Amino acid sequence: MRDVVLVGAGPMGEAWIDTVSRRDDVRLAAVVDLRPDAARDALGRRGMELPVFASLDDALAAGSADIVLNVTIPAAHLAVSSTALRAGVPVLSEKPLTETLAEGLELTALSELTGTLVATSQSRRFSRGIIAFRDALRPYGGAAQLSARFFQNPRFGGFRDEMDSPLLRDMAIHTFDQARFLLDDEPTRVYCEEFSPPWSWYRGAAAADAVFGFAGGARFSYSGSWCADGLMTSWNGDWHASAAGGSATWDGETTVRVQASDEPRTAELPDAAEGLDGALDEFLTALDGGAPPSGEVHANIWSLAMVEGAVASSATGRPVEFAELFADAHARAVAAAPSEVAAVLRAWSEPAPRRA
Repeated sequence: MRDVVLVGAGPMGEAWIDTVSRRDDVRLAAVVDLRPDAARDALGRRGMELPVFASLDDALAAGSADIVLNVTIPAAHLAVSSTALRAGVPVLSEKPLTETLAEGLELTALSELTGTLVATSQSRRFSRGIIAFRDALRPYGGAAQLSARFFQNPRFGGFRDEMDSPLLRDMAIHTFDQARFLLDDEPTRVYCEEFSPPWSWYRGAAAADAVFGFAGGARFSYSGSWCADGLMTSWNGDWHASAAGGSATWDGETTVRVQASDEPRTAELPDAAEGLDGALDEFLTALDGGAPPSGEVHANIWSLAMVEGAVASSATGRPVEFAELFADAHARAVAAAPSEVAAVLRAWSEPAPRRA
């Protein structure tokens, strides 16, 4: 049985409380939130009484922890995950890994320095639909041209309405990470334009079009909006992939269609844990000696880089090369990181980390 400390008791924190509670090999040991009453309310709605703390330092000092779930706002991700890693406690974090790519590189180096696992829960990788979509393309050598449309209209209120680049920074990372999963490759280049339709209620740009080039030659195009009233896509988007000799589509939910030279067919969905359950299952398997989770920091930082690259391209009006993006972030990380972490960064053979 592993003890879990949850940091962040907002709506996603509550979803993680329920996810942990469904398992018999982990248990929630404590909850941390800057608003202790909010944490107590979340627990009380579930008939649970557990220790509540205002800081992770206090929680770690008061009891045992085998896993930290970091469900704080992005601006707090580096500080919370770093505290856990320095205490030797593995971290499963909500996306994004950190708020910036430079911070992500610092956290990657700290994970190496401490020898402690940190991974991001990219829960939208864990759906039966996306697995069937990926598997349907394998007989044709994988996709060479991949596209995703994402059109939704959430009215969250709060910080998202005031963010710069709310679509790219808060939501598109899911779709970008799914593209990496489907292509099993890393991006090399991106061109992106952000904009807002005149009816948008967001301060920042709430729509974007982007094209990514990948190392193996594939292209991924993204078109999205967070203020699209009517005819909305799934929260997983609507996908089309072309490969040598065949194509496939995925509606973002449960329908995967495949066609080669014959009639179109519907692919069968595999049995698989989905969402947060799948992300936690994969993380625990890694702690038990299995393969690194797909969201392990060395790999997942590339999804964060796709966001930062798209935002940078939109700001400059030109394509962004990922080699340049990582070189700049690496220099900023070395300048900002504690000396022992900066030493790890300087020892890397290249600015961009590679999958463990």
